[in-house]
Amino acid sequence: MSDAPATTGRRARGGGGGVRRAERTAVSVATAKYIERNIPNYEVLTDEALDVIEANAETVLAEIGVNFVENPAALERWKAAGAEVDGERVRIPRGLARKLCATAPAQFTQHARNPERNVVIGGKNLVLAPVYGPPFVRDAEGGRRYATMADFEKFVKLGYMSKWLHHSGGTVCEPTDIPVNKRHLDMLLAHMVLSDKPFMGSVTEPSRAQDSVDMCEILFGKDFVQENTVLTSLININSPLTFDGIMMGALEVFAANNQASIISPFIVGGAMAPVSVAGTLTQVLAEVLAGVAYSQLIRPGAPVIFGAFVTSIDMNSGAPTFGTPEAAHITYGAGQLARRLGLPYRSSGSFCGSKLPDAQAAYETSNSLQMGLLSGVNFMLHACGWLEGGLVSSFEKFVMDADQLGTLHHFARGVDMSDNGQAMGAIAEVGPGGHYLGCEHTQQNFKTAFWRSDLFDYKPFETWDEEGARDTQTLATARVKKMLDTYQQPALDPDIEARLRAYVADKKASMPDAFM
Repeated sequence: MSDAPATTGRRARGGGGGVRRAERTAVSVATAKYIERNIPNYEVLTDEALDVIEANAETVLAEIGVNFVENPAALERWKAAGAEVDGERVRIPRGLARKLCATAPAQFTQHARNPERNVVIGGKNLVLAPVYGPPFVRDAEGGRRYATMADFEKFVKLGYMSKWLHHSGGTVCEPTDIPVNKRHLDMLLAHMVLSDKPFMGSVTEPSRAQDSVDMCEILFGKDFVQENTVLTSLININSPLTFDGIMMGALEVFAANNQASIISPFIVGGAMAPVSVAGTLTQVLAEVLAGVAYSQLIRPGAPVIFGAFVTSIDMNSGAPTFGTPEAAHITYGAGQLARRLGLPYRSSGSFCGSKLPDAQAAYETSNSLQMGLLSGVNFMLHACGWLEGGLVSSFEKFVMDADQLGTLHHFARGVDMSDNGQAMGAIAEVGPGGHYLGCEHTQQNFKTAFWRSDLFDYKPFETWDEEGARDTQTLATARVKKMLDTYQQPALDPDIEARLRAYVADKKASMPDAFM
């Protein structure tokens, strides 16, 4: 636990005179509420097909089993729960995993330090979070390079400033200029101080997961953290069918402290799973069932998310491919399985394999984003900024994608069938042969009737040419600069910020640098 004192008994939201003075001078940044779908989910599998996949997944768990490696305590927990343990192989009797999963909540709230930014994960909701994990960054001026902490902080600021993003994310890029054993502290501090949106915890080592919880107890208050969810974290399964001690150790910390974990198989079809859609879905479900069930062995009721990171493989080069029909089938099918299991669903994102924010990136990303919306995803990681198969966080693509997320918000509203939506008065007013530009209904609705990009150029050719004939990447470069130039840090109680910085400094001083 933290050596720093923690506020207890109340929500530490940054109260006091210092923060009130900061609030009076802060620039208000508009953030849209998380998406609440008013459209149906797209379903590709029949009930009979789902029954077959669920039965096959139970067979995998009972007869083939899963490995829990380098984690003797996990093996003991499974044995006590009734599983058959042979070495590191765990075979889970039919129905046991599903029974354990029943205590996981179908929906939960992740609290932000600004309560107006709280998100509800599950149901018909969709929460959008930025890219996660790339070691490289790219921008138009510096090209492709290893990420630094300065880059990380810029992405957090851009995420805070982006209207359609609901979540600050986690490792928006991997800052390679900070020692491996210490960089999580700087990343957490950046999310807590530079943004007031919800964020993710560290999973690269169990002690780093504990640091995430300890720092949140400083930010929110110890009692509040134990009674509420303030972290969502990504727990990847080493597909096929392997749960490593590091990721499970992090899961154990988060579950024990009532914090949410995304239990997510890492699937590249043809490499980590079968090439067939049904075979991949069987493996995904088996892995998620085992992972979620284990979280409930740690703490019944701990919040979890059914994850599915799915891509296929190019059989010529071995590179992952994105925006493909097969990935769509798996994403839609996994959504159906998640809903049958009664769990929130994570999948999709701004996926692309392109090296630049170009037409390939746009096509693949558009396919992936729409797929995520229609498949019923509740938490979309990588919603903006992803480039080069996840190796690169792109500044230009970050703002391009974040702009396009507005289309998901508007499409998810569905069709307005109110009297205003039916527009019968407008049709009667205009009549045959007229136009609607000046009618009363248009005047009342034109500001909100159509979604409009804040980035794209809609000017006539002559004006566009006179202004430099700028393409979308050039416009995005200018937007990145403008957003960073106008950024102002959201208000935070100075005492809380000082305690967070002291925790980071003390932790760093307590251990030597390690870059492995």
